[in-house]
Amino acid sequence: MPHLPRPPLPAVRISDETHRVTTFELFFDLVFVFAFTQVTGFMVHEYSSLGVLQGMVVLVLLWWSWAPFSWLANQAHADEGLMRFGLSAVMVAIFIAALAIPEAFDDLDGGLHGPLVLAFAYTAVRVLHLGLYVYAAGNDQPLRRQIAKLTFTAVLGAALVITGALLGGTAQTWFWLAGMALDTGITFLISWHGNWRVHSAVHWTERYGLVIILALGESIVSIGVGASEVPVSVPVLAGAAAGICLSIGLWWLYFDVTAVAAEHRFAALRGSTRSSAAVVAYTYLHLPLVAGVILTALGVEDALAHLEEGKGLGRVGAFALFVGPAMYLLTSAAFAWRMGGGWKKWRLGTAALLLVLMVIGLPLTSLAALLLVTALIVGLVAVESLLHREARGRIRGSQGA
Repeated sequence: MPHLPRPPLPAVRISDETHRVTTFELFFDLVFVFAFTQVTGFMVHEYSSLGVLQGMVVLVLLWWSWAPFSWLANQAHADEGLMRFGLSAVMVAIFIAALAIPEAFDDLDGGLHGPLVLAFAYTAVRVLHLGLYVYAAGNDQPLRRQIAKLTFTAVLGAALVITGALLGGTAQTWFWLAGMALDTGITFLISWHGNWRVHSAVHWTERYGLVIILALGESIVSIGVGASEVPVSVPVLAGAAAGICLSIGLWWLYFDVTAVAAEHRFAALRGSTRSSAAVVAYTYLHLPLVAGVILTALGVEDALAHLEEGKGLGRVGAFALFVGPAMYLLTSAAFAWRMGGGWKKWRLGTAALLLVLMVIGLPLTSLAALLLVTALIVGLVAVESLLHREARGRIRGSQGA
């Protein structure tokens, strides 16, 4: 009997400038909401400097599981055909990884080995991404060569993560840190002026705006978790309100003007100039933005959990509450600068003040510390809104703001 040729895979639908974020991509992101919550929960449980470092390493691992798919979904429609099935498999792998986060560095008795589960789930995500990207690239040979370069860094990073999980102990932390540092660092070097494609500016900026929303949503969850651990009282209600206002302030600083202005400038870019901005301003600078939100959530949750004691924050809680917003402000200023908006000096100054206050270690109760940080962020929002109201009107004018 003659051997029949295998039918070719159906071609993907390549995106164009009109492409927007699909509902399937929003659904895909839901597993990362859970994963971000697990990272905060991990750091709360560990409550140590090492625990914060390990939590940030896991956050980078999660980011490196999310960001590559922002590129893939901009290359081809993610909600159709094989792309939909592939991303569904990725959702399963990410959820499995998120379930293993509490055991990421300390395997519990019974069941599977937690660190290895997370390591293999992460590796599966990277393999699926590379395979789907080759498929989505079609006959675009320069893009295929760029993906081939990415394969080396993905294999290196995954190998170090698996090796660290096998070794365990202190070595695991350093192997995972080295894996993420080498993977992200080498990827940056080969991608900054690489042959990547960003077909739709609006899809791209929406995608990264949504991941900031996911992180801020996690911060709201943390407020609820922290407040639910103590009886409802006036201090708890005041602290919860302050936490919500702090989250609103962080939202405002990104979405009110900065993100809108960046989207306008990004849409005007073409070719390698656009892809370079996508690499630096979005794929890399949005990671510390998300990290800043997650650290802030840790600080708020810790403050709310200790309101009734009338004591100050511990070293970890104080670090998270002051450094988290400072990191967010510094990164948002760098993001605005990279997208041609100039340096936002008030943000830099407020970030510096937050860091100084953390170093000084004022003898404040947890509620007073939370109120102080919230007041600084809300005050910054008010100052920028007043000083730049004319520019804000021009930038947001088309939206009727």
